[in-house]
Amino acid sequence: MRFNPFLEAIKTYESGKDIDLIAKEFNLKEVIKLASNENPYGTSLKAKEAIVKNAHLAHLYPDDTMSELKQALANKFNVLNENIIIGSGSDQIIEYAVHAKLDHTKAYLQCGVSFAMYEIYAKQVGAKIYKTQSLTHNLDQLYSLYEKHKNEIKVIFLCLPNNPLGECLDGKDVFEFIKKIDKDCLVVIDGAYNEYASFKDKNKFINPQELILKFNNTLYLGTFSKLYGLGGMRVGYGIASQEIIDAFYKLRAPFNVTNLSLKAAFAALSDEEFISKTLKNNFLQMKLYEEFAKENGISYIESYTNFITYFFDKKNSTDLSEKLLKKGIIIRNLQSYGLNAVRISIGIEYENSRFFEEFLQIF
Repeated sequence: MRFNPFLEAIKTYESGKDIDLIAKEFNLKEVIKLASNENPYGTSLKAKEAIVKNAHLAHLYPDDTMSELKQALANKFNVLNENIIIGSGSDQIIEYAVHAKLDHTKAYLQCGVSFAMYEIYAKQVGAKIYKTQSLTHNLDQLYSLYEKHKNEIKVIFLCLPNNPLGECLDGKDVFEFIKKIDKDCLVVIDGAYNEYASFKDKNKFINPQELILKFNNTLYLGTFSKLYGLGGMRVGYGIASQEIIDAFYKLRAPFNVTNLSLKAAFAALSDEEFISKTLKNNFLQMKLYEEFAKENGISYIESYTNFITYFFDKKNSTDLSEKLLKKGIIIRNLQSYGLNAVRISIGIEYENSRFFEEFLQIF
C-alpha cells in the first residue's frame, strides 16, 4: 500500500514505557516510572471524587460547549470564555495551530531541542522547520533566524519551561521578543510546566491575560496532565484572542474531551492543597538530583519543571536506560532527540532513593 510521502520524514513519537508491560517482560515485582513527567502524588482527591460521582454519565456525549471548565479557567486567568479552547491534551491545540497557520510554503521556528510534537505536526503539512544552533532558548538566535526567514516563518514555538531540557526564560524577556515579531506570525507559549517555573522563580511567570491583551498574535497553552495529575484523562487548554480561538474551532472535532475528563479537570483546578503539596515536594526532591549530579560528575541544566535532564560524555544514555529498565526503573532516553542524555521525572522520596541507588551501581 502506498502512503503519503511526507510520512517517510516523520519519526513516531516515543511515549513512556508502560509499567505493567515492563513488569511482565522482566519478571519484576516493582516498577518505578520516572519517564513521562506525571504527577508522582497521583490524582487529587477532589478529581477522583468527581470521576466516581459522574461515572453514570459515561454513556452520554459530553457538553460540547465545555462551559463549566471554560468558566473556571476564565475566572482563574481573568479572561473571557471566548478566549479559551479545550483540547484532548494541549498537544491537540498545537495541532490546531499548525493546521491553521502552516503548509508546504511556510515554516515554523523553535530552539534547537524542544517538544517533539511541534516538528511532527509541522511535517504532516509539509512545513519547513528552523531551529537555533543553541539547544536551549536563545532569544538572540531565535530573532536572527526569524529576521532571515520572516517571509516563511508563520509560527514560533516557545516552550517555557522547555521540555525535554528544563530551562526557562524570564517573562519580561519573552514579552520584549514578541514585540519584534510580525503580527501575522503566531507566537505559541507552551506553558505545560509554567506553574512549576513560576513557583520556583516568579520572574518566569507568563500571565496569559497580559499576553493576549498585549499581543493578538499569541497563544498560551496549559495542561492538566502534569501539576494537576490527570495525564490519563487528556485535558489541555489554549488561551488566545477570539479571532484565533474561532479559527481553531473550525479544526476541532465535536466532543473531543470526555465527560469524566472535563469533570475531573474542573475539580482538580480547585484543589489548592494538592497543588501546593506537589510544587513544594517537587523542588525539595529536585535538590537531591542536583546534589547527586554534582557528586558524580554528571552535567545538567538547571530545571524549572518536574524533571531533570542528565547529560553524559563517556557513558551511553541508551545503555544506562536499558540497564535501569531491567532493574525496574523507567526513565526517558533522549537519543531520539539526538542527545546522549536522559530525562528523569522527579518522583516521591522512595522512588528517587531507588533511582540513586540503582543508577550509582550501573554508572
